[in-house]
Amino acid sequence: MYGSCGDVLCARKVFDEMPVKNLVSWNSMLDGYGKCGDVVLMREVFDSMIERDVVSWSSLIDGYVKDGEYAEALAMFEKMRVEGPKANEVTMVSVLGACAHLGALEQGRVMHEYVVENKLPMTLVLRTSLVDMYAKCGAVEEALVVFREALGRKTDVLIWNAMIGGLATHGLVTDSLELYKKMRVLKVRPDEITYLCLLCACAHGGLVKEAWCFFDSLGKDGMTAKCEHYACMMDVLARAGRLTEAYRFLCEMPMEPTASMLGALLSGCINHGRLDLAEIVGKKLIDLEPFHDGRYVGLSNVYALKKRWDEAKAMREAMDTRGVKKLPGFSVVEIFGALHRFIAHDKAHPESDQIYTILDFVLWQMKLGRDCEEQEQLLYDINVGIGNGDDSSALQMNDFSL
Repeated sequence: MYGSCGDVLCARKVFDEMPVKNLVSWNSMLDGYGKCGDVVLMREVFDSMIERDVVSWSSLIDGYVKDGEYAEALAMFEKMRVEGPKANEVTMVSVLGACAHLGALEQGRVMHEYVVENKLPMTLVLRTSLVDMYAKCGAVEEALVVFREALGRKTDVLIWNAMIGGLATHGLVTDSLELYKKMRVLKVRPDEITYLCLLCACAHGGLVKEAWCFFDSLGKDGMTAKCEHYACMMDVLARAGRLTEAYRFLCEMPMEPTASMLGALLSGCINHGRLDLAEIVGKKLIDLEPFHDGRYVGLSNVYALKKRWDEAKAMREAMDTRGVKKLPGFSVVEIFGALHRFIAHDKAHPESDQIYTILDFVLWQMKLGRDCEEQEQLLYDINVGIGNGDDSSALQMNDFSL
């Protein structure tokens, strides 16, 4: 009870006072730490257990997934395959979620094979996780195969959302909207997530009129638009260049604008050359998130585009004054089923010399086709690096341009 409501301190007190602790007690404590996001204590409990069952392993893996430790979740699953019991369908839902977040398609396929080979019950939740994993990893056709297999059985709105959202994310806007029509024909009632997926599709397709229809349909279906729906609608308008309309929409919302809303508007302003409005939005973003490095960089780039170099430099100096550090970017790529993590300017990878050689070549190719306006935006970063005598700034510009 304590673990379920998030009060792990009281849960631990009860747990420590128990004269005899059975496996269910250990699993309850493990699950409690996982739900509250304390993966360190969760792992300590797991390592202290004399006996572990499939629930123990599943709770640990799910805890890592919920905390964003996706690679660790997959590592624990591999350890489970060697040391632990056979995974069940609940375990595989968490493992597939980790693959989806990492974009680890090959590993996701291996997990799908594991499900089939071990004849695990293909529950609706597991089918939905497979569709979501394939869609997020870019294997849309494989996602559709799993989705179509599910249509012959009982479905719910979650699996439809996964497929509609997956199609929308990969630019298959028409297919996404057609699938929604089929969903309505089959009397599957949409939920709030469905409308987020539809608005996402409209944003990718530049379908402003359709987006307004879906936004209005929320109320007709008995739902209230949330911050996420307003943010999606803002993205639709900003991408389509309807910036005055977007700003008016922002001002008339029944809630305070969030950073994601302002960020979408800022991107639209920069992409469509509305630098006057971009400056206003950029300042609002800094007021809203004064310790977010990207907000300063964004406004600095706006000033650079307007050739207001002193103010662009002042934004970078403001970061130093307030102690805001720019976090290094990183990427994860899967090659032959193995995940490789790359941090900006990292030389730890055993093939880093060859990688940087290829990146330099790609950068050179991209510079040949760069238009003048983009060069002006990046010129500021170069000047800062040279002016300060700081090689790291110049390197940062190279990373940004890639």
